[in-house]
Amino acid sequence: MVDFSLTFLGTGTSQGIPMLTCDCPVCTSPDPRDNRSRASLYIETPECAFVVDTGPDFRNQALRERIRRVDAVVFTHAHTDHIMGFDDIRAFCHGGKEMPVYGSAETLTLVERAFSFAFDGSNRFPGYLHPRSHAVDAPFQLGQTLLTPLPVPHGRMTTCGFLFTRGGRKIAAYLCDCKAVPDAVRDQIAGVETLILDALRHREHPTHMNVAEALAVHEAVQPRMTWFTHLCHDLGHAETEAALPQNVRIAYDGLKLQQ
Repeated sequence: MVDFSLTFLGTGTSQGIPMLTCDCPVCTSPDPRDNRSRASLYIETPECAFVVDTGPDFRNQALRERIRRVDAVVFTHAHTDHIMGFDDIRAFCHGGKEMPVYGSAETLTLVERAFSFAFDGSNRFPGYLHPRSHAVDAPFQLGQTLLTPLPVPHGRMTTCGFLFTRGGRKIAAYLCDCKAVPDAVRDQIAGVETLILDALRHREHPTHMNVAEALAVHEAVQPRMTWFTHLCHDLGHAETEAALPQNVRIAYDGLKLQQ
């Protein structure tokens, strides 16, 4: 039995790829791995299934992956490309089921403002979205998986990555939308089996790590495998991956990892 299954629902930046009005080589690429919807994860374990972020593409991502079960939603932060598909979680609230929603207090305040109709109690009808907020600043459990929040800088704000641990195993760490990984976070995730990192492009960016910065984190953490995500249209899948170390790869929409 697989204890932990992780699916990349999306691996793209805020505008997705192909970008509207763009005819660059990546946006017009025939390689399906260059089609990147907004970044998100779906994680399944024997006891629980949950999503990390619900961007504007969540509905199509869920249809593509034939998702039938969501027991919780976890948010990294409240930027539009990470929350705006949240209303489609209503499909997983049949019969008035409550949906636990986890994130930092700041993130949940913004999500609750954006989706006030769901959080204010006015939609208490079967078939509607019934969220219940859980502000987290310490490790918490979803089934037998321990999620440890990992605060990382994203420009002038702080986003929340997560370390996923089961049975003492550091199975995966997800650090999306960050400009750096502080030493304290590197120590927490040292030796993780699977490291997932923001790697926007080759050129430097004020709020995201570029490829060189992400590679430096990979070297410091020494995971078994690193996957880059949240890529923009500057990076074609095949040519970028060909220049990376053997245990660093480019994630793509629909990629499944089982551990």
